[in-house]
Amino acid sequence: MVFMTNYKQLLADIDTFVFDVDGVMTNGIILLTPEGEMLRSMNVKDGYALQLAVKKGYRIIIITGGSCEAVKGRFLSLGIKDIYLGVSNKLELFNSIVEEENLDKKRILYMGDDLPDYEVMREVGVAACPANAVEEIKGISRYISGQDGGYGCVRDVIEQVMRIQNQWFHNDGFHW
Repeated sequence: MVFMTNYKQLLADIDTFVFDVDGVMTNGIILLTPEGEMLRSMNVKDGYALQLAVKKGYRIIIITGGSCEAVKGRFLSLGIKDIYLGVSNKLELFNSIVEEENLDKKRILYMGDDLPDYEVMREVGVAACPANAVEEIKGISRYISGQDGGYGCVRDVIEQVMRIQNQWFHNDGFHW
């Protein structure tokens, strides 16, 4: 893990997470079936952290250029409602969401891995990326996870935010 100046202090104010899918939630590899279906794999630990964050009141927003309905189904099953598939201009959509929902950009953590995420990442309070993100994204990220996309980087940032805000698991009789 690489910690950059004031990164941990910024986490105390995060109330919204925005995630890309391919390369962040997945390892970026797409398997093609003979029927032309595109298959992806997602990390169960990322899923656990996502559903816990939703239960604790954090807003989770998914913005992806992909348009796989199975991906949407996975996020719906975790309690995520703000799922945007097939997005060609992420910044335009992001700004629209921020305006419509009256969100504070400084309270948003965005995790992306490639050039389509660049413009949005420059607008948020905390830009984060997986260890295997492209160099341009690493260059603007306040935090670079020690985990690759699809291998726990989502859990990494969610858990850090929730720990800083005392919302992560406590062995004090709390029941999930």
